[in-house]
Formats: sequence, structure tokens, C-alpha cells
Amino acid sequence: MNDPKLKLRSAGSGYLINRIQTLFVSMLRIWTIPIVLMLSLASGFTTFYGLSHFITPWIALIITVAIQSIIVICSLEMAGIHWTANRTRYFSVVVSLFIAMAASVTFSYFKFYEISEQESLHIDRIQQIRQDIKGYLDVVLEHKSQLLQKQKQALDKASVDVSQAYFGTHEQIASGYKNQVGEGPFWRHYNLIYQEKKQAYQNQEQAFLELDNEIRLMQSSLGDLDVAQNQEAAYFKFLKHYQDIQLKVNQLSSSAGLMLPDAPMLMTYKQFVEEVKPSFAMWQGFSWFAFVCAAMVDFFTVLLSYRLEFTAPGPLTVQEEELVFECLRQFSEFRINENDELEMIIEKSELEKARRYSDWSRMFVVGLLLSRGFLRKVDARTVEFAPSLYPLIAEKMSDKIAAIKAKALVKLPVETS
Repeated sequence: MNDPKLKLRSAGSGYLINRIQTLFVSMLRIWTIPIVLMLSLASGFTTFYGLSHFITPWIALIITVAIQSIIVICSLEMAGIHWTANRTRYFSVVVSLFIAMAASVTFSYFKFYEISEQESLHIDRIQQIRQDIKGYLDVVLEHKSQLLQKQKQALDKASVDVSQAYFGTHEQIASGYKNQVGEGPFWRHYNLIYQEKKQAYQNQEQAFLELDNEIRLMQSSLGDLDVAQNQEAAYFKFLKHYQDIQLKVNQLSSSAGLMLPDAPMLMTYKQFVEEVKPSFAMWQGFSWFAFVCAAMVDFFTVLLSYRLEFTAPGPLTVQEEELVFECLRQFSEFRINENDELEMIIEKSELEKARRYSDWSRMFVVGLLLSRGFLRKVDARTVEFAPSLYPLIAEKMSDKIAAIKAKALVKLPVETS
């Protein structure tokens, strides 16, 4: 058994390459497990976030764990069963996986929608404020034009009156005093009215200049909302300028006897910075980007879980390995199927049926390997080897071959002598 010739298979470049490939593939399979767990955790977080807005958080957590568990378990189940073997079971697994993925993607969509649309929502809110302010300023400018026109008309009338009073042509002058040119008492009366109107007009212009300055400051502060580091201070500064404009416009309109313009009710700062609240109304403004991101996480989870080889829950004992090897040798019909796996027929052959052969032991081994995950059922007649079974059979075959060679080497010197 210690003959160095028997150890030649453990040397050479071919064996080294094979060992490196085996190690690399094993590392990939091992690394797949934490990747699946992390993807499931990420998907679970987004699912829980969306679900917790509709039901109690602790119930949402339980449902989230159930959803992610169903996705992983069903993906592994699909990798280990064939639809031709048990169509009802396969259909139930597919339906369960579809329902779990639909629930996960639906509630995960809310989180990705919030992330993807947060900037757009901020821009939309600023745009809404701009539209409200623009509508209000249009009304203010209209009132401003009416006030200026009214004051200008009053000033022009006062100017005409004082001119007519100076030349004695005013209609209010008695006929005996008409056409007397000069600054008499009648002229002084109308001149006083003219000076009051002129001063009122100048005060009106000054008030409008202050109003224009407030409008400029408000528009400047509105523009700062996009780039301000401290949005709270910038928003309150904008509101202050808006309220100042509203106060001045109301005072000017009241003094002129005009109706107060309708000022829009702007949103509060809390409403301005409020985050997206998940609701099914989000599906009305459907976001393909958010949906693809939500579906992508679950798709990768299913894909990696499906490709992750389903290994046995525990190794076989030495006695079980011997039993498995000996009983599998009793089957005679093997072939390579479309999955590139070794497939064997577990039914009795015609000769065995004629001889009434009892296959209880080998069928017991088939059931043992199916329950442990070393075999996969293809249909009612055939099963295929799982990847975890090949090393076990290869090891047993190597031991058998080594034992035969050892016996041959022992017999050879005896025959020679």
C-alpha cells in the first residue's frame, strides 16, 4: 500500500491543475453563500421599509423574513427538482416563488422610488412654488398698474385744475372773477390739492420701488433654495420676503380702495422637506428605474440561489458510504443526460422482473440519497447524480482499484518464486 508507484497520480501538472480548478470552484461556491445572504438582507430591508408603512413594524418584519426565506428556499428547490418528476410540486414551488417575488418587488419599489425620485420631488416642489409666486406677482403687477394709473389720473386732474385756476378759466370760478390771471386764493386752494396729489404720487412711486426691491430679494432667495447648504434658513428667508411683499401689497391696495389680491398658501418648511411617503399612488407616476432596481436585487438572489448547488445536510458515515457504493453497483442502466449529469434507471429490468428479484436494499439507498440531496429525481423511472455524489463514488472506486492493485502486487512475488 506504500508503494510509490501508487502515488504517481498525486503528482504532475495535470493533477495540480485539477486541484487548483477544484479549489477555485469550491471557493466560488462558498463565496456564493454570503452573497445570497447579503442580497436577501438588502432585499429584505427595502421590503420591510415599504411594508412597515402599511402595517405594524414587527408584523412587517415577520412577513419580510417569510418572504425572503420563501425566495431562497424555492430557488434551491427548483435547482433540485425536475418538472417531469412531480409537476404538482414543481408548479407549487414556481407559484410560491412568483408570489414571494411579487410581494418583495412591490414593497421594495417604494424605497427605490423614494431614492430615485427624491431629487425630482425637490425640483417639483420648487417649481410649484415658482408657479404660485409667478401667478401672485402677475396679480400684484396688475394692481400696481391700476394704482399708478389711478394716481396719475388724479395728479393730471389736479395739474389741470391748478392751471385753470391760475388763468381764471376753471369752471368752479364765479363768473365775476373769471379770466383773472394770478395766484389768488382760488389758485392757492387748487395748488395745495395739486401738491398733495404730487406728494402722494411720489410716495406711491417710492412704495413701489421698495416693493420691487422686496420682489427682487424674494426671487433671489427663491433661487438660493436649489443650492443653499442650510435649506431651513434659506426657506425661512424666502418666506419672510414673501410675507413682506404680501403686507406691502395689502397696504397699498387697501389705501387705494382696491380688492386685496389672492395670495397663494405656500407649503411650510416641514412640507417642503418632507420625504416620500410610500403609497400605491406611486404606481401612477411609475418609475422604470425604481422598478428595475427593486426587481434586480430579487433576480440576483433567485439566480445565485438557483445556481448554488444543493448539498447534503450532513456527510454520510463510513458504513453508509459502503452501503451506497455496493447498492449503486447493482444498477445496470446509466447514461449522460441533457444536464451533463450521470443518470440511471431505478426500475427493475425485464430479467429482474422475470426472476422476481428483490431490489429493496438498492431502492432504500436511492431513497436515502434522495433525502440527503445526493440524487435528484428526474421522473418516475430515473434519477441523476448530484455534484456532491461524484467525489464520494470516485473515492470508493479509487480505493477499490488500489486494493486490487495491491493484491496483484502481493500475488506476483509468490508466483515468481
